[in-house]
Amino acid sequence: MTWVGRRLPRYEDPVLLQGNGRYTADLARGARAMRFVRSPIASGRIVSIKAPPGALVITAADLAAVKPICPRLLRPDFVPIAQPVLAKDRVRHVGEAIAAVIADSAAAAEDIAERVEVEIASETPVVTLDHALAPEAPRVHDDAANNTVIDTGIDTGDVDAAFAAAHEVVEFTFTSRRQSAMPLEARAAVAVFDASTGRVTLSVSAQSPHLIRTGVADALDMPENELRVIAPDVGGGFGQKVPLIPEHVVAVWAARRYRCAVAWIEDRLENLTAAFHARDQRLRLRGAFSRDGRLLALDADILCNIGAYSNSPVTFAVEPLMAMSELPGPYALRAYRVRSRGVTTNTCPMAPYRGVSRPVIVTAMEQLMDTAATRLGLGPLAIRRRNLIASFPYTSVTGIVHDPGTYREAMESAAETIDVAAFRTRQQAARAEGRYLGLGFSVFAERTGYGTPTFSARKMEVTVGFERVEVAMDPSGFVEARIGASPHGQGLKTTLAQLLADEIGIAPDRIRVISGDTDRTPYGFGTFASRSAVLAGGACKLAGIKLRERLKEVAAQELEAAPSDIDIADGRAAVRGTDLAVPVPQLARAAYHQSHRFPAIVETGLSAVATYDPAGTFSNACHAAIVEVDIATGQVKLERFVIVEDAGILINPTIVEGQIHGGVAQGIANALYEQIVYDDGGNILTGSLADYLVPTMAEIPDLEIHHLETVTDASVTGVKGVGEGGAIGAPGAVLNAVADALSPFGIDIFEMPVTPQR
Repeated sequence: MTWVGRRLPRYEDPVLLQGNGRYTADLARGARAMRFVRSPIASGRIVSIKAPPGALVITAADLAAVKPICPRLLRPDFVPIAQPVLAKDRVRHVGEAIAAVIADSAAAAEDIAERVEVEIASETPVVTLDHALAPEAPRVHDDAANNTVIDTGIDTGDVDAAFAAAHEVVEFTFTSRRQSAMPLEARAAVAVFDASTGRVTLSVSAQSPHLIRTGVADALDMPENELRVIAPDVGGGFGQKVPLIPEHVVAVWAARRYRCAVAWIEDRLENLTAAFHARDQRLRLRGAFSRDGRLLALDADILCNIGAYSNSPVTFAVEPLMAMSELPGPYALRAYRVRSRGVTTNTCPMAPYRGVSRPVIVTAMEQLMDTAATRLGLGPLAIRRRNLIASFPYTSVTGIVHDPGTYREAMESAAETIDVAAFRTRQQAARAEGRYLGLGFSVFAERTGYGTPTFSARKMEVTVGFERVEVAMDPSGFVEARIGASPHGQGLKTTLAQLLADEIGIAPDRIRVISGDTDRTPYGFGTFASRSAVLAGGACKLAGIKLRERLKEVAAQELEAAPSDIDIADGRAAVRGTDLAVPVPQLARAAYHQSHRFPAIVETGLSAVATYDPAGTFSNACHAAIVEVDIATGQVKLERFVIVEDAGILINPTIVEGQIHGGVAQGIANALYEQIVYDDGGNILTGSLADYLVPTMAEIPDLEIHHLETVTDASVTGVKGVGEGGAIGAPGAVLNAVADALSPFGIDIFEMPVTPQR
């Protein structure tokens, strides 16, 4: 029996469904409450801070010895920006933390925070890309000329000639409005000082506990072994909970300074105002096409509004760099010119949100294909057939290697499932009745599971990437796997248990996966970028193989056979071709209690360690959406949504489909609903869920998911990442469907979200 490929229920779910989960806020009992005083204006000079008499209020003056957060890329076009843990002389965005209040209850802390008097001399903020780049614009940071913190590009040198030879040139500007990742559980931190050891335990709702431990320890100039970071159950992260934040540093500082426990539990207003935003980008695209629809050259100018400060450790450059390097996507292209800039403004800082720049660049490229198809008299499928990568491995114009995939096959399968001809007939009939239906496709390649080879190419000072796994079998035959990855709702523990079960030869319910505790797990970089199943899974496979070999050594001694003749499966070790067998728990007990009999494994015992650090692998998919647009109200109704995806070998198809469901819902939200809105003064107008519109079950249709399987040697398990694909592909399919529905009116859709007002 094999366990990989089976739809096992998630082991994580029963505890959560019964209400027995432990989230960071559940650990705040007995702790003193911390509340932050936040800037009500976007730009200004701090004149004074006055605390109410007797109140415990922490300001930047108290934290003079604390280092600012200042992540770096080791490249000359990068301008490092330091973020003080509490605003010292200036404020640079609405919601920036100015002071922290500690009181005996959350209500008391909030009351005191409202009574702290902060005098700020207001200055003119820069809020939009256009304002920030204007010659007369105020500087958000003195070091950033023209408010530009990274300005880079690629030029293959043959772009102008390709445009001169083109039959058709398609040019437009595409805008993606700002979003919030808005996890169901907002951010939180509980820091507890232990007087007996002098250590602090920081429990956080976070995706990268080890990175947070390093960041906090560096800021406070303390040894990392004096800080334990735990991520308990996490109610969603989506990238917003990867970076180090000032609140983490202040909480640990306060716990050490006052030798107590302090708890900060973020509310929704804080989350929408001060937690990392994403996707505020504008792309100008020019595509040169031949008469038969081949993309000859691509010329792009990419602008990313990165907000007031840099996230740590991946930096604010992650969006402009990813947009630049991955814009060509699944399309064969040899002539490419791009300029990509990160621009700082007096707005909330940005962090990677599920898919990072790819929902934006994929949507723009898919619109380029549809627009060119219309101009050239081709259908949306025909133009993609002429341009999709079909031969693998394929090295892109930016030097990225695409391992084998099914780019064309996924599109053809989606088109067949939709039955395009039948839809066109129905579309024409509906138009005769005054109803406007549209069909849109989005084809994309999702770069996943990449380690230090990819991140080091970005010149990251903190080069994230590898994953390490430690596995050990106890005397009862149960296995504990300690992983550096830190799941936040994906079902990763079930997935890794299935993978380990096959490698070791036992059932998954005899495997316990430990994560999210820097005292218990090897140093790892957390969960983000569709990496965990590939990297942690690869390390689990390698460690599982080692553990199985150790078990074979014991079994060979017990069964008087050669280790090469031993097979382990279904919890038993047997001599191949005979009925001689022994249960694995019996082997484990012997290995521990009769160790003198097994000199070959005395040093390592029944344990193994493995590290995995691949270059990466590409998943791919095609999304197809059918919408109906009410031309009187602008309402868009999703009628049907089809996904054909290829994520290699699926360890647990149900978990994969759950990831796709969640990602598509966020992608639909990106296309139709969600937008953080600032006024000209840098004030957020969408500070609650009455204003920031998220979709519910009523807006998300049933999703039809179909799987293809390309087994790649770019991943030791044959597994490809799939965590972000739903969010990457969905916006393009929806926007192209809306444009198709409105095609009788000659309307172009080059902005998202496509709200009824737009």
